[in-house]
Amino acid sequence: MAQEMEGLISRRGGDSSLELSPSVVYIEACENYQKQSYRNRCRFYAADGVQALSFPIVHEAGTHKLPISEIKVDYSTPWIQQHKRAIISAYRTSAYFEYYQDELFEILDSRPEKLFDLNLALIRFFIEKTGIKVDLRLTSDYSPQGLVEDASVRCEDLREIIHPKRPNTLLASMDLEKPYFQVFARKYGFKSDLSVMDLLFNEGPDSILFLKKL
Repeated sequence: MAQEMEGLISRRGGDSSLELSPSVVYIEACENYQKQSYRNRCRFYAADGVQALSFPIVHEAGTHKLPISEIKVDYSTPWIQQHKRAIISAYRTSAYFEYYQDELFEILDSRPEKLFDLNLALIRFFIEKTGIKVDLRLTSDYSPQGLVEDASVRCEDLREIIHPKRPNTLLASMDLEKPYFQVFARKYGFKSDLSVMDLLFNEGPDSILFLKKL
């Protein structure tokens, strides 16, 4: 999910008009865990409005000082079943939910030990299903400036671009905010700043066409 890796993405590329062409995207794999971020949560559109899903983590002494790659997911409560029920309730009438639900739920049911591995599996799933062309890589060390191994190519640091505690005005600031079909739009109107699964379940193979118009 796009939001699950908030704060972790560094991207490099050329002209922004070509950002849907094959490009290199670095996932920040060496930072310390940051609580109250999208690293373990996302927003989705339910029958009673926008709701949040979160992945509980194992809290240890100094968790916020641990590398993101060492944070463990807490499976001591039945949150997987609860999340699956919430997703089904929200999207079962969407046009493409039945085409993607099994593979998405398989990722959750596989119970990766580490939060980073769970996030990465979800990111790869949504990249593949939406048709985004990207060469996904992991950083090998932490750089406050967002530098990557190959400094010969311009790098755009997007690690802090969205955060659940701040308004997300990224698309609006570029005059790129636009609606797509949503199941509950007639009741509450179009809702933005959601997990990419909202786009995929509602637009399916046309997700990439929507993204190309951005």
